Amino acid sequence: MNIKSICCIGAGYVGGPTMSVIAQKNPHIKVTVVDVNADRIAAWNSEDLSQLPIFEPGLDKVVAEARGRNLFFSTEVDRAIDAAEMIFISVNTPTKTYGAGKGMAADLQYVELCARQIAKVSTSNKIVVEKSTLPVKTAEAIKDILDNTGNGIHFEILSNPEFLAEGTAIQDLETPDRVLIGGESTASGQKAIEVLKTIYAAWVPEDQIITTNLWSSELSKLTANAFLAQRVSSINALTELCEKTGANINEVANAIGTDSRIGPKFLKASVGFGGSCFQKDILNLVYICKSLGLNEAADYWEQVIIMNNHQRERFADQIVKALYGTVADKKITFFGWAFKKDTNDTRESAAIYIADKLIDEHANIQVYDPKVSALQMQSDLNYLNSRSESDNDRYLSSEKDPYKAAEGAHALAIITEWDEFQNYDWKKIYDSMSKPACVFDGRNLLNKSELEAIGFSYQGIGQ
Repeated sequence: MNIKSICCIGAGYVGGPTMSVIAQKNPHIKVTVVDVNADRIAAWNSEDLSQLPIFEPGLDKVVAEARGRNLFFSTEVDRAIDAAEMIFISVNTPTKTYGAGKGMAADLQYVELCARQIAKVSTSNKIVVEKSTLPVKTAEAIKDILDNTGNGIHFEILSNPEFLAEGTAIQDLETPDRVLIGGESTASGQKAIEVLKTIYAAWVPEDQIITTNLWSSELSKLTANAFLAQRVSSINALTELCEKTGANINEVANAIGTDSRIGPKFLKASVGFGGSCFQKDILNLVYICKSLGLNEAADYWEQVIIMNNHQRERFADQIVKALYGTVADKKITFFGWAFKKDTNDTRESAAIYIADKLIDEHANIQVYDPKVSALQMQSDLNYLNSRSESDNDRYLSSEKDPYKAAEGAHALAIITEWDEFQNYDWKKIYDSMSKPACVFDGRNLLNKSELEAIGFSYQGIGQ
């Protein structure tokens, strides 16, 4: 079976870039990305490629090559579903904020809605691919919905979790460590796996395409993110000890990272991890463990989250302590709001929680981020429901010029590791700030000795 038409439901951080690369590498396949958000689709179709709704290095070039040829973005969901032979589900699966599993379990309402919509409008057999990060056994639920609410259509379910790191998504898609495909052991299930393998084989070496059963594929995604987040929390757990003893966390990380059994990746001390995956997936894993009575395993993984939250709170506390125990009516400048560099994604960004804690102390926060809008910053803070939206608007503002953002600030906090911050005229920034001028480097991005030579009071993480 040769696929001629693909539909992807969801034009977000996963669906948009993934389908763009699939379309680029398979010019003979029509790829349609659909979303109910008309503004998002309009942005994907913008002639000005700088206005794409997602910032990813290299994404604009991929879209420019494929869009209008065999890559299309549309709000006509039903039409695209019915016309497609293969449908990717790439919608958001946030942590539940209500009912059973609140605060831990994945909210699957959007996935279920997709399944019901596919069943409702399909008039021919389909291969349905889970692209969203989903709990183990979700495929079973999707198949049950499709088989029992469809029109006698045969649906084959595959799990194809993404392993993208925002900021390097295009690179990760073009040269992946592996592609994981899970399916049923039936003849039709194995055939569906081979069909999807063929699509990826257009640019991915076959030995890097791993096939498993459905449940192994679903669990592998959660586990991969849990392991990576665990490394971040593990190195961050040592930062306080380093600060108390005079050790340097960068030197410790380098020393242990040279051990081939450990390796250097994800050993960068910071204000903590963010993004849409790590916290959500670990909490989901905790919930699954607790649901199965595996309380010790649940406690083990939950500690990764506890450590991450502690690191954020500790960073905010350090700022308050250094500013003589109060930040009331003081200006604190944030450099960075995105959860990491080279993305405009702010989900679970440390900046949100650090700002929230400092605003509780009546600090005035002004933010500069090269890719995140003021509207998004306000929306992120409002989502916490810590105070009224008018109070958030009063205490949080943004500035498009980093030098203006720093003017009159009592302290400057590096929250996101944007490369450009290293190239600023820090003497100019120092001269414009209130004295003593403090820099709190939440990413250990800047040179401590150089900033102290200028006159800054500098505090990094774990040093």
